[in-house]
Amino acid sequence: MAILVGPDTRLIVQGMTGRAGTFYSDLAISYGTNVVGGVRPGKGGGRHLRLPLFDTVADAVRETDANATMVMVPAHKAADALMEAIEAEVPLLVCVTERIPVLDMVRVKHALKGSKSRLVGANSQGVLAPEVCKIGVMSTADAKPGPIGIVSRSASLSSEVVAQTTNAGLGQSTTVGIGGDPIHGTGFVDCLELFMADPETEAVVLIGEIGGAEEEQVAAYLAESGAKKPVVALVVGRHAMPQRCMGHAGTLSVFGTGTAEGKIAALKSAGALIAENVEEVSVLLKQALGR
Repeated sequence: MAILVGPDTRLIVQGMTGRAGTFYSDLAISYGTNVVGGVRPGKGGGRHLRLPLFDTVADAVRETDANATMVMVPAHKAADALMEAIEAEVPLLVCVTERIPVLDMVRVKHALKGSKSRLVGANSQGVLAPEVCKIGVMSTADAKPGPIGIVSRSASLSSEVVAQTTNAGLGQSTTVGIGGDPIHGTGFVDCLELFMADPETEAVVLIGEIGGAEEEQVAAYLAESGAKKPVVALVVGRHAMPQRCMGHAGTLSVFGTGTAEGKIAALKSAGALIAENVEEVSVLLKQALGR
């Protein structure tokens, strides 16, 4: 059983007709995701990838009963696209676009409060439930159904851990990329709560990095909730230079905060199993599950 997505997911794509939108929409369709249409202002009434196009998200939802959207809109217009989806009450928004202006994302975060929408991203690699549904840009080559939930800030490390858990004979229930920008929607704790409530997920891999305080929030959640499922944490960036972005816009340690060492210490004290490197993740999982 997956979290966030499932066989009943009906996906529209905002920005479907662009180069990236076309490429990743086609991959999603080929994987079996139920893509029901696209949104491109000015092209409503046309078709793309043999699917109907709509001028607005509201039109698309009304005509297709869509319950999820993938946002592939350039950064300077992405916030407006997200706001439109929130106003149309789309339940799940997955935003691949990275480096959306911070003040734009502040506006989006404010709009999400009290809304009927959940945002994954921005700068998310997406959500993948193996052999069920793919939204985003994640590779599906190594994904296999199984009991391991993965939540990550890093796309490349997600792919590596997916491959490892598959090769270890475990597989994944869902892989979620929360995004590497400093301001985003659904976070680590939100995903852990969903995984802990999912009867098909037996253990969770958390892939963190320097910057922000989400890993520390996970540590507080684990300590307070008494979560029963094993959590294997990999936090990268131990050798990163302070006060310099390392890859994502959100990977920035400033004034001694958000360091890998501090995050690792907090997670370890809360009972998470710490992987020193990516190769240890599947080893720790198998030990924790007695396999």
